[in-house]
Amino acid sequence: MDEEPNMNHPWLVAVWPGMGHVAISAGYYLLAKLEMHLLAEFSPREIFDFEHIEVKSGIIRTAGLPRSRLFAWTDPKKKRDLVVFIGEAQPPHGRYAFCCKLIEFVRSLGVERLFTFAAMATQMHPEHTPRVFGAATKQGDLAELRQLELEILEDGHISGMNGLLLGAAADMELSGVCLLGEMPHVLANLAFPKASLAVLETFITLAGIKVDLGELEEQSRAADEQLGELLSQVHRAFSGKQPESEEEGGELEPEETEGLSPREEQRIERLFGEARHDRSKAYELKSELDRLQVFAEYEERFLDLFKKPET
Repeated sequence: MDEEPNMNHPWLVAVWPGMGHVAISAGYYLLAKLEMHLLAEFSPREIFDFEHIEVKSGIIRTAGLPRSRLFAWTDPKKKRDLVVFIGEAQPPHGRYAFCCKLIEFVRSLGVERLFTFAAMATQMHPEHTPRVFGAATKQGDLAELRQLELEILEDGHISGMNGLLLGAAADMELSGVCLLGEMPHVLANLAFPKASLAVLETFITLAGIKVDLGELEEQSRAADEQLGELLSQVHRAFSGKQPESEEEGGELEPEETEGLSPREEQRIERLFGEARHDRSKAYELKSELDRLQVFAEYEERFLDLFKKPET
């Protein structure tokens, strides 16, 4: 970054991959819907090390390292700007030191408060509305969470960078809040967009900003339908009611992934074109990449959509 921008009372939202994709999905949604632009990037070689090399057509080269980038949104009402930090992976070592470095950097931008998002695995029924739990670095922040009637995480621990960044913020006397979206512990390895939605609803209330959550609501409803069908299949399996193909002596085989079809590739390219001209449509693109299970292959290109236009 050539020069530090003048920002209006900015807040930071920091997300990394984690359980249920709760935090990272919420971060990407803000990135897309607020049409943010790339602000700065930390050198990955300061955070990560190579674990393997790649071989292409007999030629050896080092593999790509996870990237850690900050994106900015300027409030048109000039009340509160936002900075979103997206880490593609959690650092394997030196985590606390990196948290301190990140806080020092965002303080130079004038960031007054930071937020992290996380998942809270409970015994909740998958069809129920998730609760949002909260914890804070200062009593004033905690009082604000109580006013919103959030569930307060009275005791426990928050693992990973979502917790460590708040610990560093507390040590450095910076106001900080962790919002944890509830999700069923039995689905910990699956994406649970309802928790991301619940977290974002709380965050935009605290921030006093407007974000269209329609796409995330639609994604949550679709996930509910898919989950309902999955639960029905499990119920049938345990009740002895097998699908017709098994009753007739056939075998159920897992679907094989054979790569993208030409039609799917064309749709992806069309969505990239639309998002390039209207970044608010980027989340539709991400949802499609997630559905096709190819987001990792397109992640660099997706995030390049948010580079600030050259002047």
